[in-house]
Amino acid sequence: MRVEGKWINSPYAFALGMFAMMVPSQAFSSFYSYFYVEKLGLGIGLATLARTVFLIWDAVNNPLFGYWSDRTRTRYGRRRPWVFGAMPLFMLCFVLVFSPPDGLTEQGLFIWFLIMLILFEAAATVLWVNYGALFPELFRGDSLRAKASAIQQGYQVAALLVGTALTPILFTAIGFSNMAIVYAGVFAVFMFLCMMSVRESGDTGQGEPLRLVAAFRETLRNKKFWVFNIANSFAQTVNGLVSSIIPFYAKYVLHISEASVSILLASVFVSVIPMVFLWYWIIRSMNGVRAWRLSLAAYGLSVIPLWFGHDLASGMLAGIVFGFGLAGFLVTPALVGGRIIDEDAAKTGLRREGIYTAVSGFITRSSGLISALAFFVVGLAFGYESGERPGPAPELVFQWLISAVPLCLLLISVIISYSVKFDFSGTQDGGEPRQP
Repeated sequence: MRVEGKWINSPYAFALGMFAMMVPSQAFSSFYSYFYVEKLGLGIGLATLARTVFLIWDAVNNPLFGYWSDRTRTRYGRRRPWVFGAMPLFMLCFVLVFSPPDGLTEQGLFIWFLIMLILFEAAATVLWVNYGALFPELFRGDSLRAKASAIQQGYQVAALLVGTALTPILFTAIGFSNMAIVYAGVFAVFMFLCMMSVRESGDTGQGEPLRLVAAFRETLRNKKFWVFNIANSFAQTVNGLVSSIIPFYAKYVLHISEASVSILLASVFVSVIPMVFLWYWIIRSMNGVRAWRLSLAAYGLSVIPLWFGHDLASGMLAGIVFGFGLAGFLVTPALVGGRIIDEDAAKTGLRREGIYTAVSGFITRSSGLISALAFFVVGLAFGYESGERPGPAPELVFQWLISAVPLCLLLISVIISYSVKFDFSGTQDGGEPRQP
């Protein structure tokens, strides 16, 4: 029983879920554009269109999944049944994304890509919404959340390393489809272990859950929530943009082989692991909002050296600097997001992690559209269309996309973060109203 007590709702066990989801998710976000545009020859315009259609669908399904999760009542909890139900679909769609049938025309390839993208992201949404909603419920208070977040992000960085640095080795050796099968198996094992360790408290608040319109109205009225998530959406765009651009950056700017991409990525993500805990040490001396704003500013400065990379060595050094900024942004948002949900619980008497996590997810996932548009606009400006038609100056395309564009996005993020005062003095760490 003692071992079980340490395992149940342990930050270390819960973080296995982050590792499980991030391995395939990072491989997807880092290499699906490279696979379809560079390897299969899908035009950049069609790739952007597919992403845009998905975001329209995501605008509907993301908040609805969160709302339904908040209203779920079973003896196994609110979130766990959703996670177990979505796992097989997530695995199947991830494999199919990287397994298009042979002989497709460009139109056929576009249709396959669009359908698989919609199905994969729908399953991923269910997983991320419900897993994310468990965090503020299981871990209450800034101190525990800071510790749990640091552990979780340590696992995430390990997953980022696997999903990016190991992926080129795998798809070079066994192909994209078999790589996806391997990662689907990794996901299944670690997600199962995570969910078997979770015991939901059943503390959903007092009274009936809010109806759909009322739930959205209360969420959308929260100015702190909007400012926090819009600022994060610009920073999140940088995460996805840099990840997806690295294979192109390696080829056209650093002039290194596909095999060397793993070395480049390893230098970034291995260095991030100790930096995550360095950020944990830094934020212990300040409140969560100040730490979050500091991390956004540091992230912005960290992308500048990427402009000056010209070979593997300089690219690795720039990547390590970038890793410091990335580590800060991985750790700090959970502190602010958790306090926003606690404040809402104190106000409404209901724990509504699902709807907040879902709407937050939709706002930050809109970063995918910004990333896709940036790719399209910068590519168009410099004449890059695809791997078969790279244009006269592809190196400039990917210098702009990996450094200049992220710097601008993070500057916007910092400015937005100061547009409202984040005052949580009315609630305690756990979300209960302070006694007068």
